[in-house]
Amino acid sequence: MTPPIRLGFAVKVLGRAGLKEHDSRRWQNNPHLSVSLAYLRDIFEYLRSQQITMYRMSSDLAPYATHPDMPQFHNQLDECAAELALVGGLAREIGLRLSFHPSQYVILNSADEALTAKSVWDLRVQAELLERMALGPEAVVVLHVGGVYEGRDPARERFARRFEQFPAAVRRRLVLENDDSRFSVADIRWIHERTGVRLVFDNLHHHNHNPDDIPLCDALALCLATWPADVRPKIHFSSPRTEMRVIERQDKTSGKKVETLQAPIWTRHSDFIHPFEFIDFLRAADGLRPFDMMLECKAKDLALLRLREDLARYAPDLAERIT
Repeated sequence: MTPPIRLGFAVKVLGRAGLKEHDSRRWQNNPHLSVSLAYLRDIFEYLRSQQITMYRMSSDLAPYATHPDMPQFHNQLDECAAELALVGGLAREIGLRLSFHPSQYVILNSADEALTAKSVWDLRVQAELLERMALGPEAVVVLHVGGVYEGRDPARERFARRFEQFPAAVRRRLVLENDDSRFSVADIRWIHERTGVRLVFDNLHHHNHNPDDIPLCDALALCLATWPADVRPKIHFSSPRTEMRVIERQDKTSGKKVETLQAPIWTRHSDFIHPFEFIDFLRAADGLRPFDMMLECKAKDLALLRLREDLARYAPDLAERIT
């Protein structure tokens, strides 16, 4: 029997007050990975109570761990070896699928060597966190290709070359996602064919940037096929924000603040998942290789819980396949 589709959400918990995703204190107050891991245990227990089995952790779990001018923070992973093992054990006990998605400042294909070196350091640390938690190969660090520096082809080539320079222990944790304006599914397929990196399909990004006109299900199947047979793929799913945007500006003549209304930007995430769009997507994907789904939406866990209710009402057959 095929295991159910796991739904997940990213970082911030809205369904229970007081849960923090990481130790956010400034460096002067000596923040530490040990505090972040204590917060993470509380989040895991909340996820258990809600039967949520997929979660994206904060990329800031180890505060300042890669800050070049703060060596006092560089040994946090060694200092927290026992705590990392315990938290990883809790995740396995619950059946949690975990991941990271580094910030936009982690750019592996940058033409700036200093930025690249810092990005490499960040990725090594995040991969090592997953290793020290003893998580299976489904626990990954999701990357974008980066910027179109000196042209698309050189940018793809630079990413591939730097990816290949990572140790195997890091490479096996890294996966690559299509984005909404620069690197499409066709682009990341090229990098996969060069490096073997696994691919993560993002539906909203594909709708916004698909210059090769690859049909959605074909693009999804292409990405799913890059994962080993014994590791379930994951994808990202979101609905576009449709609300009118209220833009506040200062009038140059009067100095008063003036509000203007503007149309939505289709790359932005909605608060909740549109249930009918989600249902149509899953029905279209029926027959493809099974996958898990990270929901990217502003309402976080509340959106996931609401989607479960919507599926039970509008598509009970699909609700039975979701966890």
